[in-house]
Amino acid sequence: MRKIVSAFTFMCVIVGLLAFGSLSLAADEIKIGIIDTYSGPPSSYALDVLDGFKLALNKINAGGGVLGKKITFVTRDDKFKVDLGLTAAKELIMRENVNILVGTINSAVTLAVSDLAQKEKVPFLVTYAKSSNITGAKGHKFVFSMNENTEMIGKAAAIGLAKRPFVNYWIAGDDYEYGHAVADAVWNHLKKLKPDVKLLGQSWWKVGEPDFTPYITSILSAKPDAAIVATGGAGCIPFLKAAKNTGFNEKVPFYMHTATELSTMKPLGLDAPEGVIGTSNYYFYYPETPENKVFVEEFKKAYGRDPSFGSLIGWFTANFIAKSYEKAGKVDAEKFAQALSGMTIDSPAGKLTVRQQDNQLMLPMFMGVTKKAPGYDFLIATDIVTIPAEELMPSIEDIKKVREK
Repeated sequence: MRKIVSAFTFMCVIVGLLAFGSLSLAADEIKIGIIDTYSGPPSSYALDVLDGFKLALNKINAGGGVLGKKITFVTRDDKFKVDLGLTAAKELIMRENVNILVGTINSAVTLAVSDLAQKEKVPFLVTYAKSSNITGAKGHKFVFSMNENTEMIGKAAAIGLAKRPFVNYWIAGDDYEYGHAVADAVWNHLKKLKPDVKLLGQSWWKVGEPDFTPYITSILSAKPDAAIVATGGAGCIPFLKAAKNTGFNEKVPFYMHTATELSTMKPLGLDAPEGVIGTSNYYFYYPETPENKVFVEEFKKAYGRDPSFGSLIGWFTANFIAKSYEKAGKVDAEKFAQALSGMTIDSPAGKLTVRQQDNQLMLPMFMGVTKKAPGYDFLIATDIVTIPAEELMPSIEDIKKVREK
C-alpha cells in the first residue's frame, strides 16, 4: 500500500513540475496565432505577409523581445473557407492560448473571426481582408485593420478614374463580400466626383471561376469606355491571365485594385497585361526614401526577393504589436487594445497611425498603370499618383452611423 501511495505521490510531483514548467515557459513568451490562406492563389499574398512579420519579429526578439518576453507565433491555413478559419481561431484561443490573433485575407473569414475575438476579448489584427465592415459596421475595440478597406479603395479609385475621359462603364467581379463592396465603393464615389458616368451593366462570377472568357466576351460586346474589375486574392492573377490571353486589356481599359502590386505582377512575369490601372499602398521601388531602401535591402537579404505590400503589412503589424505591449506595460488584452488604438509608428512608407475612433490604419494610396520596364522580369507601376490617407478615410460621422444601425 505504501508503495502505491509513494508511486502516486511521485507521479503527482512529476505532473506538477511539468505543469509548472509549462506555465513558466508560457510566462516567458507572448504567443500570436496567425490564420491565413496558405494554399491556392491567395497564398502568394498571405506568405508575403508572413515573411514580413517574421523579418520584424526576428529583429524584435534579437533585441530582447518585449517586456522581457520572446514573441512566438503559430500558423493555421484556413484554405479561404469561413468554417475552417473559425475553427482555427477557436483552437488557437482555447488550446494554444494565444494572446493575439493575426490574419486573414478572406473578408468573410475575418468577420467571423472578429465576432469570436470580441466575445473572447482577444485582440485581432487584420492583415489583408479589406471589407469596410471590419472597422465600420462590425467594428469593436478588439479588432484592428492593418491595411486599407473597401471604402478607402473606392475613394482612391474614384479620384483617379474621375480624371480620365471614361464615361460608360461596366462592372465585373467576384460574387462575394469583397467583390461587391469594392465595386459599390468605387462606383458610388465615382458618381459623386463625375455625375455624368453611366453604368452599362454588370457581370459576377463565383469565387474560383476557372474560365473568364464568356464574361470578357460579354463585356466587349457592350463596348464600354472602361471596366471596373473587383476581384479578391483568389481571382486577381487568373483574371489578368485571361485578360492577356483574350486581348481584353488592349480593347477596354480596366481598373483593378492590387493589379499593380508585386504579389500580383511577380507570378505573371512578363506575361501580365500592360495598361491595366491599379492601386496599391506600397511599391518596393516607391517611395524612394532611405527608410524604404533599408527595408527592401533587409527583406531581400532574408528572402532573396523584393518585398510586396503584404510584406510591409507583416513588418509593421509585428512592430505595432511590440510597441503596443511596451506602452501597455504588461501582457493584458484590454491594455494592449487601448495602447494600439491611436498609436503611430515610423515605417518604410512614412509615419503610420491607427485611427483611435475606429482602429483603422491610415494609409496613403498609389495609383499606377502596368508596364514593362528595363531591368525587371515582371511589370511595374508607372505614372504613379499619390493619394494621401486623409483623403481616403471614412468620416467619423459615417462610422458612428453604420455602427448604430
